[in-house]
Amino acid sequence: MSPEYNEYALSTAYHSGWITLEQYHSAVAALKAMPHLSAIDFLLEQTIITPEQADGLRQSIQAAVAAPTVTVVHESPRAAVDASLFPNGMGINELLRLGYDAGASDVHLGVSAPALMRRHGVLQPLYHDARPLEPEQTEALVRSFLNPLQLATLEKNKGLDFSYEVPGMTRFRTSVIRQRKGYDAVFRIINTKVRSMDDLGLPESLKVLTQYHNGLVLITGAVGSGKSTTLAAMVDEINRHRRDHIITLEDPIEYVFTPAGCQITQREVHSHTESFSTALRASLREDPDVIMVGEMRDLETISLAITASETGHLVLATLHTGNAARTLDRILDAFPVEQQGQIRTMVSESLRGIISQQLIPKVDGSGRVIALEIMVNTPAVANLIRESKTFMLPGIIQTGKKLGMRLMDDSMLELVENGIISPHEAFDRAEQKKHFEDYLT
Repeated sequence: MSPEYNEYALSTAYHSGWITLEQYHSAVAALKAMPHLSAIDFLLEQTIITPEQADGLRQSIQAAVAAPTVTVVHESPRAAVDASLFPNGMGINELLRLGYDAGASDVHLGVSAPALMRRHGVLQPLYHDARPLEPEQTEALVRSFLNPLQLATLEKNKGLDFSYEVPGMTRFRTSVIRQRKGYDAVFRIINTKVRSMDDLGLPESLKVLTQYHNGLVLITGAVGSGKSTTLAAMVDEINRHRRDHIITLEDPIEYVFTPAGCQITQREVHSHTESFSTALRASLREDPDVIMVGEMRDLETISLAITASETGHLVLATLHTGNAARTLDRILDAFPVEQQGQIRTMVSESLRGIISQQLIPKVDGSGRVIALEIMVNTPAVANLIRESKTFMLPGIIQTGKKLGMRLMDDSMLELVENGIISPHEAFDRAEQKKHFEDYLT
């Protein structure tokens, strides 16, 4: 088998998220000793890829051979750099480096806008004198870092989500879409170092939620509010203090965990499994103790998560909701009316706690600080869930401070009084705005 064939197959498998960088380099070394063996057959024999993924690789290679303009990916799985696109010969990896070094959370490359980065929650130019990008530029940029299989998927679906890694830097949660004017790409910068709950300044009381051996723990908040970071910190806490099997289901994999006391299995939606619900159903047959669900997106996933939490598993999951009451309403409203009574009972018994969070800009401009709403399940909370009186939960949370509970407004008020965030930021985000009126000037 030609070296070019094997290099192309391995690079495509890597960029598709089917093999890790370590597996890529191990395969390269093994195939040098077995030059007659196909990389695809090798990956199959080692059960690193599935037969369906092997078929996808063969189809990609056939398409590449049939298209004379498609070049073979080089040995190292890095995107080619087109020096003509941006100043100083910058290609995609160099642009991402600018955002990474600046401490940005995201890098935006879109038509009719300059290259941008989100830093401390605010979009700003990625570099000095950044000019609006033309459709031809963003298309050329996209084609510079997608492999043929990804390009075919993008052409078919008009959108593509995947994990992109720059060796020596970090990994990026990447979204490429086709919009009215052309192609846009957004890169979420993933801090591959898992920060502990102590590093994040999370309350000590939250560690109790990682000690349960069954039940449901939800981390909620808007996009970019740090849910994944909090979730990873809780998994890390379990990993270091327990001797269990943890399965994570993510889209895509963000933090890579190194087993400490636990066995950890990480699966990526679309790369290693069809959907969250498919992976969650399969995970129940893998003897897990803890299941982390990156996002409860649909009725089937929500239903399976609740069932798993009732059958002896600790389930950690996220939702895009703003507080505890809205989180419970979202879960219950996902079910048909005739099932909601049963689901209310199941949730009231299995729920362990809800953590809602926001990242708020600091008043000194040095970054953002986390504000938390914490609700833990108590007999009073369970009763309100069963009776569908979630609108009364703020009162229970308000009086549950000794149990570690707090309202989001109280968390922000403490930050205002300590001079960490501005009263105007808190006022704009508050549920009860009158509590912050006296602080406005």
